[in-house]
Amino acid sequence: MFVENTYQNNKSFGCIEVITGSMFSGKTEELIRRLKRAKIAKQKVEIFKPEVDKRYDGDKVVSHDENEITSTPVPAAANIRLLADNCDVVGIDEAQFFDDEIVSVCNDLANRGVRVIVAGLDMDFKGNPFGPMPNLMAVAEYVTKVHAICTRTGQLAHHSFRKNENESLVMLGETEEYEPLSRAAFYNIMFREKVRKINVDAEQVVPKENKKA
Repeated sequence: MFVENTYQNNKSFGCIEVITGSMFSGKTEELIRRLKRAKIAKQKVEIFKPEVDKRYDGDKVVSHDENEITSTPVPAAANIRLLADNCDVVGIDEAQFFDDEIVSVCNDLANRGVRVIVAGLDMDFKGNPFGPMPNLMAVAEYVTKVHAICTRTGQLAHHSFRKNENESLVMLGETEEYEPLSRAAFYNIMFREKVRKINVDAEQVVPKENKKA
């Protein structure tokens, strides 16, 4: 478990902490835990999330376990820089949905002495690095990778598998739309899907008279 560094020999600078992993891995739960501890320590805390995320509550960050903390929805990363004035700690949830400016925003805040805690998906539903998350992990002092449990193998889940055929990169959802899978389970599903598409394409190019023969 991540333990907060309570000793700061140079309070002129803060730091960036990234919490990442698949869906249902406890990212938001860990974000809320750290932010609540900062509030107990009487620090000034502000929490932000992308305006597009309204799954549980329009004005709160809510985990899958229904823990919650009041937040400010913003349409773009630049708004965080304007609204996080005089904060000791800034929390940012669902960072993968923000534009690339989120990286410079987090750096600017940390350089001003703010502790920045960011949570977000490391990979999209296709298994590719998601949005600004790789760059955020690169500039962060601390990176915590959490895991869900694969629903098919019982192993640690590394992927967020989308159970429908929607190809949109951004699609909010819960257990009805997504399933946490291990590397092996995800690879097997992707391989079978690739084979299925090859067979469908092959059927489309075979003339009907050849099929009858």
